[in-house]
Amino acid sequence: MSRRHGPMHLSLFVNPTGHHQASWRHPRAEADAGVSLAHYRRLAELAEAAHFDMMFLADNQTVRPGPADVRGRVAQYVANFEPLTLVGALMAVTSRLGFVATASTSYNYPFQIARKFASLDHLGGGRVGWNMVTSGFNEESGNFGRDQHFEHDEAYERAHEFVETCLGLWDSWEPDAFPRDKESGIFSDQSKMHVLDHRGPSFAVRGPLNVPRPPQGRPVLVQAGMSPAGMDFAARFGEIIFVMPQTLDDAREAYAEIKGRARAYGRNPDHLKVMPGLSFTTGPTRAAAEADFGLLQELLHPDVALHMLSFKLRADLSGLPLDEPPPETLDRYHHNSRYDLYMKLARREGLTLRQLAVRAAGANAGLVLCDSGKGLAEMMEEWFEQRGADGFQIQPSFLPGGFDDYLEHVHPHLVARHLVRQAYDTSTLRGHFGLPIPKWGAAAPTRRPAG
Repeated sequence: MSRRHGPMHLSLFVNPTGHHQASWRHPRAEADAGVSLAHYRRLAELAEAAHFDMMFLADNQTVRPGPADVRGRVAQYVANFEPLTLVGALMAVTSRLGFVATASTSYNYPFQIARKFASLDHLGGGRVGWNMVTSGFNEESGNFGRDQHFEHDEAYERAHEFVETCLGLWDSWEPDAFPRDKESGIFSDQSKMHVLDHRGPSFAVRGPLNVPRPPQGRPVLVQAGMSPAGMDFAARFGEIIFVMPQTLDDAREAYAEIKGRARAYGRNPDHLKVMPGLSFTTGPTRAAAEADFGLLQELLHPDVALHMLSFKLRADLSGLPLDEPPPETLDRYHHNSRYDLYMKLARREGLTLRQLAVRAAGANAGLVLCDSGKGLAEMMEEWFEQRGADGFQIQPSFLPGGFDDYLEHVHPHLVARHLVRQAYDTSTLRGHFGLPIPKWGAAAPTRRPAG
């Protein structure tokens, strides 16, 4: 296999205090990070100085469900900024770093999402991406006038129509539709404005969008679902795909599957970038990293660990023996692609339910590593070279200290191996990833000229 040429793509996934469930208690974490602009600004400036492709912000539109005595010990989804608002603030203090924000196709409407992301793309000069998700919490439905969440397949059917509609709205105006000619008095060429007039099972959207075509043509489209429906959605629309493999073999299999599905849709597989999540604790030596991770594990309340595993499996774990392997099948209350991932992990490593819970609470990614900076860099190089990844979602176990450790102990090894860029040569998120600007008019065949 020939050596791959870089750059290896890098995204900083900012879960406010870090990706370990006890991260907010770590001495080098900011407990109020979720509502601290200074915290996010510092991370964004550090990521840009290291020439990262982007910063990634997740989202949920509810307080995390669960018993009050457990919820009170968890920092996630309780006191966080709304991500699109935050991206607008961070774009003002950066010039090259891209930003990907999460917005649900379940509890939003296409016109508002298309307008917000088009606006952000103009504000940042072409640096925004949309993480397209179907909402994961049943509890979100109650905030939007529904008694229960969409069924899995229904949610993805809605998502397909949602994205198709947004693609059409972003092409409401041809690229040269705004002459803004003071002498002639013509601000916009109305012959180059197009009304979408979409009517489908879930949405009726006339258009046009009241924002010009985004600088990137449309935001970069990002997706993370690994169920069959999610992978099909990613292959059809996605340009950056987040995955959660735990071994190199798993990573290579997912990589080939996604690229193959894209090819079946007639897409260039090089225009989909596959990025596994890499949650880690690092330091100058493996022993130092293990000591830091050990501290986090000591700070982890056992009830929090079990609750987090129940959420990730979407399964009822009450009453099950904690010191035995998890049953082959569990009473699941919602479909989720992580179920197979964690059950496979438990079988492969012979974990008890208690041990699996502690592992699952250690990160939001499938892969959780504890190693020296050199060891992590070697692992990243191997996965990149072996076509298991086009880059990585960097997910420090605690923040901001864990990202400081990455920059001090891991990143210099990647630079020395010429795996990552040492300077920006583009100014847009599409440019960073080598993605083309979509040709106007290719997205929405239902479009009609304005009358």
